[in-house]
Amino acid sequence: MSMMVQRYGLIGCGMMGREHVRNLQLLPDTAVTAIADPDPEQRALDLELVPGAVVTGDHKALLDRDDVDVVIVASPNHVHRTALADVFTARPRPVLIEKPLAATVDDAAWIASRAAAWPAPVWTAMEYRYMPPVAALLDALGDGTAGRVRMLTIREHRFPFLDKVGHWNRFNHLTGGTLVEKCCHFFDLMRLILADEPVRVFASGALDVNYQDERYADGVPDVIDNAYVIVEFARGARAMLELCMFAEGAWWQEEIQAIGDRGRVTARVPGPARFWPGGVERAGEVEIALRSPKGPVTRTIDVDPAVLHAGDHHGSTYFQHQRFQRTVRDGTPVEVSAADGLAAVVMGAAAERSARTGMPVTIAEVAA
Repeated sequence: MSMMVQRYGLIGCGMMGREHVRNLQLLPDTAVTAIADPDPEQRALDLELVPGAVVTGDHKALLDRDDVDVVIVASPNHVHRTALADVFTARPRPVLIEKPLAATVDDAAWIASRAAAWPAPVWTAMEYRYMPPVAALLDALGDGTAGRVRMLTIREHRFPFLDKVGHWNRFNHLTGGTLVEKCCHFFDLMRLILADEPVRVFASGALDVNYQDERYADGVPDVIDNAYVIVEFARGARAMLELCMFAEGAWWQEEIQAIGDRGRVTARVPGPARFWPGGVERAGEVEIALRSPKGPVTRTIDVDPAVLHAGDHHGSTYFQHQRFQRTVRDGTPVEVSAADGLAAVVMGAAAERSARTGMPVTIAEVAA
């Protein structure tokens, strides 16, 4: 094998881990050489996907291998800290950590502090930044198209959580809650788009429709399936999230609308083709609506079908890995740090607390 090949090892390789693998397989000079997962069923599926990889139930064995140059942590949220405690005591390697950074603020803060001292890149996998329609929105806002953004709305109308190993994504204590597990992406985008820090969160949410008849050894599912969240930022901008996880019939899964003093930029992203009738891929779009001259202009954003087929996140996992590889190989700056991952967990935890108590929650009281 050429020394130029970047060799990846995955800790945790369930549904999201295999999406990482499929996208890495599209990149040149890249190989998945080792996978660690404690679940025998998942290991069998992993071997089908990467027949040449060494597959083990022990992540410490993976970390001892000489044929792993880069580590991806894609295990369930609540065991990230356990895995990373071993990663950060093994030989230094670049690390990509699947979102959210952890299920609790304490664990996320611990990870972020270790990552800051780690002598290799540590990247939090906030792939929604890299959805092509979202990237086009970010470019337009960066060019000043909308002026100074004062209002930001993110709407996600999607399918319920999929069934995962041990049903871990049904429970707040294992996920951090839906507003951490799912919505850390959107809180990350809020900070990125507004280039500012949040100060206060108000949320209203509930579990109203999904998982009503499900019962597990851990009890009854308690993750919320719909919410509104308003976030106030230090320089006066406001952002709102509207989440509904029983709206998979919508044409657009995500709509992101940034409004500034010059105009409005909107990104629209369809959901995964495998959940749409006929399995048909749909293009995204970006709309620019200026105050002057009036009249919105809409641009279709096409993505290579091979990239779309490799995952459920509209190509973003592939483009994220391209950028991460550039950091690993060329030393370009990490674009989504563990500190960014921590900030998104704090925002999600504040929103979860607000939804439970019915009261506004400051970021300072959650981050303390």
